[in-house]
Amino acid sequence: MYVTFYGAVREVTGSMHLITTENDRILMDCGLFQGHRKQSAEKNGILPFDPQIITTVVLSHAHIDHSGRVPMLTKGNFNGRIICTRATAAACHYLLPDSAHIQESDSDYLNYKTLRTFLSQIKPSNRRKMGIDIKTREIKRLLKKNRHSLETDIINDLMEKLQLQRVQPLYTKAEAQEALTYFDGYPYRYPLSIGTNTTCSMYDAGHILGSAITVFRVQENGRELIVCYSGDIGRFDKPIIRDPTLIFREEDRDVDLMIMESTYGNRIHDPVQNLKPQLKNVLIDNYNRGGSVLIPSFAFGRTQELLYVLHELYDRAEVPKIDVYVDSPLATNLTRVFGEHPELYDQQSHATFLENDQNPFSFDKVRFVQSVEESMSLNREKKPHIVIAASGMCESGRILHHLRYKMHNENNTILIVGFMAQNTLGRRILEKGEKYEKLGRNGPPPILRLLNKEYPLKAHVINLGGFSAHGDRNEMQRFLKESNLRIKKIAVVHGEEDQSFSFSRGLEEEGFRAMVPKVGESVSV
Repeated sequence: MYVTFYGAVREVTGSMHLITTENDRILMDCGLFQGHRKQSAEKNGILPFDPQIITTVVLSHAHIDHSGRVPMLTKGNFNGRIICTRATAAACHYLLPDSAHIQESDSDYLNYKTLRTFLSQIKPSNRRKMGIDIKTREIKRLLKKNRHSLETDIINDLMEKLQLQRVQPLYTKAEAQEALTYFDGYPYRYPLSIGTNTTCSMYDAGHILGSAITVFRVQENGRELIVCYSGDIGRFDKPIIRDPTLIFREEDRDVDLMIMESTYGNRIHDPVQNLKPQLKNVLIDNYNRGGSVLIPSFAFGRTQELLYVLHELYDRAEVPKIDVYVDSPLATNLTRVFGEHPELYDQQSHATFLENDQNPFSFDKVRFVQSVEESMSLNREKKPHIVIAASGMCESGRILHHLRYKMHNENNTILIVGFMAQNTLGRRILEKGEKYEKLGRNGPPPILRLLNKEYPLKAHVINLGGFSAHGDRNEMQRFLKESNLRIKKIAVVHGEEDQSFSFSRGLEEEGFRAMVPKVGESVSV
């Protein structure tokens, strides 16, 4: 048996690893690479194997960098099933169609830009020869219904007529919906047969609702081999969901290969107990300036945690009770998924909210924004408020428009509450903003480009690492050392190269055998 590492290897996004046995090929995650558009298109466009050879897919959790290429698999003659926890299956019912919508929208916009540029660069007389009798000033009016909608049928017809190459989405909303019919959700600690002489059991990873550490047991050549895939390991003592599992069933303990994440392999987070007072200070300082707080947030996990902590602060009257807007229809739907799975909450959540007949994620100052018109109106709101909006890395979504309207106001705050991958707008905001703060906010503010325009970054940029859903170096080592697993070897994945190598060296200092695989490398078990 061997394991091949195809994605999130010496980088963070695009998780994908393949177990190959005598009879089966079991895919651990099928994630989307997230980063620059060109690099993403290159990495996501083609699966590194024929989908027909895959027996089973086991998802560690629902985040798109772990699940986002599933529709590419299922539209490619995949004949197996997709195994995950019940909460992960429920979340994917919203996340995958949303991912398809984003890709379709991006493709439509890129095609619009290509056609508009082409028509603008040729003479009107040449347009007439092509059968397109339109003046230059009328091109935009022909291709757009209004400021926010494109005439996609006209654009597609003209591009075909002019033989211009169209950008295609990785998959459509219909293909995402079809992919969901392959999902089977199961509870934690439930042994599942997923192939010939192969079983798996999922344990709580403490990362997001439904996230799993998965133990694979394979009978091969008269002996049993065990692979454990950490998925993303969460923090200890965080609100809402339970801590990462430390006690595994006896038959799952002797691990031949541990595939271990390393997102924060050389970093230490602020203590969890500091999270609430730090957020409190940010909100009070910002309120005293008369500004608003923009929070780029992942729709699944981070948004609900923010609502939970804000609910506590508001109930105890520790901060000014300004309006809180969740400007993401996806986050609204996923908050419902959280509400439907209270069996996965920790004891603190039950004691603080459920036993008092309160919804942790809803209070009188929260508004869930649905329509584009309501979101646009919120952009122009002058009264101090808090906006929680996707996407978490500022690469797309409604947060871009809130940034466009508010990042150049020094009274406002951009609050970073999660990991920002390399080459994302979120990382640039974080790095440039922190540098400007260290300079005492003296001199000209940094300039950032978004939505095809440049804006000065005058808003305060604050990073609260305590909100991260990923364990830091010490917490990941705690999981490995305090769990009852007996681990022979560790393959370090899901971390930028410096993080992975630093974490690997740290593990070796603690007495573990560790290695950092390359993309496409196979390891024998």
